[in-house]
Amino acid sequence: MTDDRDELCTDILSGLATYFDSPFVADIATTVSRCREPDLGHALNPNQIVSKRWLVDALASTAGGRFGTVTVLGGWFGVLAALLLHDRRLAVERVVSVDIDPRCAAVACSLNATHVRAGRFTAVTADMLAIGYPPPPAHGALPDLVVNTSCEHLADFSGWYAKLPAGQLVALQSNDYYAIPEHVNCVPDLDAFRAQAPLAELLYAGEQPRRRYRRFMLVGRR
Repeated sequence: MTDDRDELCTDILSGLATYFDSPFVADIATTVSRCREPDLGHALNPNQIVSKRWLVDALASTAGGRFGTVTVLGGWFGVLAALLLHDRRLAVERVVSVDIDPRCAAVACSLNATHVRAGRFTAVTADMLAIGYPPPPAHGALPDLVVNTSCEHLADFSGWYAKLPAGQLVALQSNDYYAIPEHVNCVPDLDAFRAQAPLAELLYAGEQPRRRYRRFMLVGRR
């Protein structure tokens, strides 16, 4: 029964990709059919997509929308990278998605297969707390933008934040969802997040209510 449902979902996604002429949906359909990763559904659920689309919208409206290399830390299965690279309001040359989980790179490359073929997407398995700056594989150049939507997961957030060079453009998200054990660095409100990540130049600060929690976002220069 599960295989039948998976095949049905793949057929629906493939049909939508054809109808809308969407490489993104086509890559999702291929990934769903090939990668038996149970967490992929969570990565593509409405809460995840809404929060990532919010970030893309903020970058388009406040940060100019043109970027060379974007480094996404805690990039998971590459959904945010795909949204950044497919959005026509943005001009992103390349996204490097970094995640500590070794399961993620292959799935992220499948989900971004269109951009892998174009040389615009790379997935790296690494601990964001252990890497230096510029992060790999930046080849000596600082990325135009560093994205971290997993600030609530970092026990040593201050140590990580201190590594960012002055002037680095960043987009950060956190939340007040204390009920998740892995959320070791939640913040109670937006002001607390701003205090935790002080920015020399603030381009955007906002919060988004969800059913069980609030998500907070900052865009600006370190």
